[in-house]
Parts: sequence; structure tokens; C-alpha cells
Amino acid sequence: MRPKLVPDAIFEYIVENSSPIDEFQRNLIERTAGVGERSRMQIGTPQGTLFTFLTQLMSARAVLEVGTFTGYSALAFAKGLPANGRLLTCDVNEEWAAIAQELWKEAGVADRIELRLGPALDTLRSLPRTPDWDLAFIDADKDNYTAYYEELVPRIRPGGVILVDNVLWFSTVVSDPEGEGAPMRRFNAHVAADPRVEAVILPIGDGVSLVRKKA
Repeated sequence: MRPKLVPDAIFEYIVENSSPIDEFQRNLIERTAGVGERSRMQIGTPQGTLFTFLTQLMSARAVLEVGTFTGYSALAFAKGLPANGRLLTCDVNEEWAAIAQELWKEAGVADRIELRLGPALDTLRSLPRTPDWDLAFIDADKDNYTAYYEELVPRIRPGGVILVDNVLWFSTVVSDPEGEGAPMRRFNAHVAADPRVEAVILPIGDGVSLVRKKA
């Protein structure tokens, strides 16, 4: 079993003492459980609440997501967007995307979300290389994290934020630094050394980096 950053009892306490999720988020969690073992790829509810808060606090209007899965994180961002906000999310799995689209429609946010199916790097490179985006989220294949990051930085506005999931990779960045944790250690070091940004790693979920682009 993978080690957890936070014991189950503490996690449950955090959930119980945070703002409750809505019925659409609960429905999406239940639907995602039906995909089997892969359901563990879904972000936790505290992360979703954090993402909604950040979207609202930043008054974000344009969000870019790399990795949709069944759409929980996109739903969290969309909840924080104004009615005229937009979220572009990209993935390669049509089956998971279909679950996402159904639940976004039920939640009344489908008009704010554009889903593009295909390799994420192709999608990112098709976008203008101009700082049009307020907020971005990376939660996809880990081997391409640095490539995604490098495509995102020039497209994020000064003062904008890139969120990155799984940056502690089940604690292997410390417990197995030369093996399983090596790719994420390289990515984290790359971000930490980047003079264009300021970054902090939060011990939430499997580790989330908040990366702010300097003005």
C-alpha cells in the first residue's frame, strides 16, 4: 500500500471541518468510483475546495488544465469562475471524458468548459504563446511534467499561478530518491531553480505545488 502524507483520521477531520462539497461533486465521486482502481487518480475533496477558492481569490477568468480524468478538478475550477469565465482542459481518454462532460452538464458549468481530446503537448503548442491565462493545473503523465510546465509558463500572465499535482509522489521523492521518486525530484528542482517564478509545495493530497509567475 502506498504511504499517505496524512493519516486517514486526520484527513477525515479535515474534510469534516471544511466547507462541504455539493451534490454534483458527490455524484462525480460516486461515478468515478466505478472506473475501478484508477479512481485513486481523482484529487481529494480538500484539493477541489482549495482550487475553487484560488480561482475566486485570483478573480480568474481563464483556466488551463492538463489532465481531465473524470472532471472533478475542472468542476472545482469552473465553480470558482464567473459566468463569462472559461476553462480549457485536455486529455486523451474518451471514456473518462464522457463521464466528465455528463457531470459538468448536470452541474450547470458545461458552458464554461472546453474539452480537447488528444496529446496535451499538441494542445498546448496550438495555443498562442501569449500570457492569456490566469491559472493552470498540471495533473497528467508525470514524465512530461517539465515539458507541460515549459509550455505553460509563457502562456500564464504575470502574477498568474500554475498548480501541479503529485509533486511528492507518495513520499518517494524522499523514500526512493534515485528510483521511483527521481522524475518528480527532477521536476521539483527544475521549478525551484526557475528565476521566472516563485514556488511552494503544500503537503495536501499527494503534494501540490503553487507556482506564481513573477511580474
